[in-house]
Amino acid sequence: MTAIEPARTVAVVGTGTMGQGIAQVALLAGHPVRLYDAVPGRAEEAERSVRARLDRLVAKGRLTGAERDAAAARLRPAARLADLAGPADRTALVIEAILEQLDVKQKLFGELESVVPDDCLLATNTSSLSVTAIGGALRRPGRFLGLHFFNPAPLLPLVEVVRGHATDAAAAERARATVAAWGKTPVTCTDTPGFLVNRIARPFYAEAFRVYEERAADPATIDAVLRGSGGFAMGPFELTDLIGQDVNNSVTRSVHASFFHDPKFTPSLAQQRLVEAGLLGRKTGRGWYDHAEGAERPQPHTAASCAAPEAVVLHGELPPAAAALPQLIEEAGITVDRAPCDKDDEDTGYDEDTGYLALPGGVRLALTDGRAAGSDAPGPRVHFDLALDYRTCARVALAPSRTAPAAGVRAATGLFQALGKQVSVIGDVPGMIVARTVAMLVDFAQDAAGRGVAGEEDIDTAMRLGVNYPRGPLAWGRGLGPEWVCRFLRNMEYEYPGGRYAPSQPLCRRAAVMKGLL
Repeated sequence: MTAIEPARTVAVVGTGTMGQGIAQVALLAGHPVRLYDAVPGRAEEAERSVRARLDRLVAKGRLTGAERDAAAARLRPAARLADLAGPADRTALVIEAILEQLDVKQKLFGELESVVPDDCLLATNTSSLSVTAIGGALRRPGRFLGLHFFNPAPLLPLVEVVRGHATDAAAAERARATVAAWGKTPVTCTDTPGFLVNRIARPFYAEAFRVYEERAADPATIDAVLRGSGGFAMGPFELTDLIGQDVNNSVTRSVHASFFHDPKFTPSLAQQRLVEAGLLGRKTGRGWYDHAEGAERPQPHTAASCAAPEAVVLHGELPPAAAALPQLIEEAGITVDRAPCDKDDEDTGYDEDTGYLALPGGVRLALTDGRAAGSDAPGPRVHFDLALDYRTCARVALAPSRTAPAAGVRAATGLFQALGKQVSVIGDVPGMIVARTVAMLVDFAQDAAGRGVAGEEDIDTAMRLGVNYPRGPLAWGRGLGPEWVCRFLRNMEYEYPGGRYAPSQPLCRRAAVMKGLL
């Protein structure tokens, strides 16, 4: 399916920040653009604002003066909806970016339907409402779809092309081709709550908030671990302060309600209390952090320097996610002895294929498997958290069981410090920080793929570009192994019964296929 020709008009209804951004994108792709707003005078204000945006691009050397003049000549405000038909009925696409109220959007598109040409696509930029519901009252709902741009639209590359229940395949394909021709990266998905990014990203916030609510670590430490160990660009506490606690909480509550209060999407009470207190983040000067001028930013908990052990003993094999650690330890000058295989030793408290490192004094150091270090396992233990890459990560979190002696915790700390890592010691919370977050992201992504919400490539692309994840969750899951992720979540479900951590059927099936059971 070919993209809409540049000579055809694109109309934008709603001239706030998002509408202006979308108009700029269409303008610079060569289209004539019409701006409409129900509030008198706002379309003209938006026209001046977009022209100023073009001037700034010229000043930065990203646009020539001739290109600016040509784009500005194609931009016109519209006084009435009827004006959006364009000269000689050339309008090919109308994108709506008005307030998030279902009845208001339905009324608008009902009026647009009698104005625009029959071949004109109608699109909503909604981020929280059902595309199917908005278009449900239209006479020709087949040409209606969602085009969810991310703010700021001129800068962020991702656009979710959302197929409503009645959207024609040809309309979705034409919209996707048009978005690609505009220099954006489109991903196509069905009309599901939160679409792709806002659906799959919920655990990134929810798991961090739950670790905080259980007092296992403070916001600064959790953010630092997810950045330094998980490879995420920002931690969830600082990110939601940037987004706005009210906005992030509203999205979470909307998705939770739309999935009929599925426990996997349960909102955070701690975040709700922030919203109720008016502590919304940067825009109010305080959220999880104090953003007042001169306020001191809290520092993450970082362990003091400890002596590394001279040798450790590897029992079994570490999971694939941590398989590089023995070599890194040896490169740091620490001896790694291999314990002989003893199939009669059943006193491990772990699955038979989960190895661990024995530290001096008898402390067992193991990758978190979804259980607390002190759960159903004999002897003192210290869990270490998942890392995107143990060779390059800057920080590692440790969680000791209550029976772990201080000397053993210092030995584990010194071991990772010898590898060049900062160490954060947190409370003994099941699944720790990075591991539980990533496992849930993998599960949410696998569930979306298994339900046909989107293709696997589009899902990973959406999460990398939409929220800047260091790796697509499905690719991450393949690296960890679906069997490991499935077992990890079953252990989490054991620790927290109720369904929140129960692995999805698509993930279970993928794990069974990998084990040769299906």
